[in-house]
Amino acid sequence: MEYTSGAASWQKVLRRLLAGLLPRRPRQRRPGWSIGVPLIAAAAGLLFTTTATTAGGTALREDRRPQLTELIEDRRAQVAANEERAATLRREVESRTADLADSDGPIREQQERAAASRTAAGFTALSGVGLTVELNDAPQLHNLPEGATNDDLVVHQGDVQAVVNALWAGGAEAMSIMNVRVLATSAVRCVGNTLLLHGRVYSPPFKIVAIGDPAALQQALAASEGVRLFKNAVDNYQLGYSEAVSTVTVPAFEDSTTLRSAKVPQ
Repeated sequence: MEYTSGAASWQKVLRRLLAGLLPRRPRQRRPGWSIGVPLIAAAAGLLFTTTATTAGGTALREDRRPQLTELIEDRRAQVAANEERAATLRREVESRTADLADSDGPIREQQERAAASRTAAGFTALSGVGLTVELNDAPQLHNLPEGATNDDLVVHQGDVQAVVNALWAGGAEAMSIMNVRVLATSAVRCVGNTLLLHGRVYSPPFKIVAIGDPAALQQALAASEGVRLFKNAVDNYQLGYSEAVSTVTVPAFEDSTTLRSAKVPQ
């Protein structure tokens, strides 16, 4: 027993000596992992920095609708102030032009020529028998009809354009949308379920007023494919549509008349 224990001890000593004499095997490195760790750390740092900058010191899930509403109201106030300033400048230009016309024959002739076309151009208010068309979104439905989406429950740009085009085709002498005079150069655009007209935003219901023969106007609406499709949506999704004949007033056009582009007819 003692011999066996001594042999085992000598074997241990021999292994230790050999271990000290032989070169130690280098441990295999994992280049992929060693390179990936700094890259992951750098990406995480960039992500944290971007998140902090985007949050701006607030929680990312914080409801920012009040801030957006305040921003919209600020922009509306700026637009209103600019429009008032532009109107003041136009009145000043007209006043000075009128003063010059007293002593300048050519200017007086051009003023008289322009005055004769103001009504046809839409720069004077008009009243007369006409038609009022109103388009409105559908009420919020808890259970949508089969195959329908929320997009089917709102008035779209094409719906307003279909009514406007039909009224012009029906012989409308003057027209307004949301009590704003529209001309042949007016563009009707929708942003979501709001209407953008001459730089101002309007919410439904959208009221369109046209002066002209009511029977001809209604006939043009009935013949319009776009209006017919909207009326079908009225039946299917409870959208709002109405026509009313009465004596109406269309205001004068008060926005800028500057043309950004023009083309000479051939």
